[in-house]
Amino acid sequence: MSLNTEERTAIVEFRLEKAQRAYEQACGVVEKSYWETIANRLYYAAYNAVSALLIAYGYSAQSHSGVIHLFGLHFVKAGIMSKEQGKLYHDLFTMRLTGDYDDTYGLTEDDVLPYMEPAKQLIQEAATLALKRIKENA
Repeated sequence: MSLNTEERTAIVEFRLEKAQRAYEQACGVVEKSYWETIANRLYYAAYNAVSALLIAYGYSAQSHSGVIHLFGLHFVKAGIMSKEQGKLYHDLFTMRLTGDYDDTYGLTEDDVLPYMEPAKQLIQEAATLALKRIKENA
């Protein structure tokens, strides 16, 4: 992805805003017990935050699996983010797929609620790293 500094900054900031909105959407429907919706929103919150992080560092993925791969390669294996965060991101992806596409299993509170706080922490850490990188390159 060939972006100038202004374009990169704008995209990173937009993705981080989308991440925050998606997380707030997940929180907003907990009381309604919409577990598939919450799983979807948690994943997309993390996806947008991790995508922003990748873009801030100049990496580009063409698919969700590509984002998982690049995140693992450049941030988890490199020790910038923990193995637990790498597993969390993969688990959120899997949970979202289950909730969106599995016709034999419906997500439950026990499946989804344990991911709320860890997802928030992943999003915050990815955002902090992305914004730091953008600032360094400004």
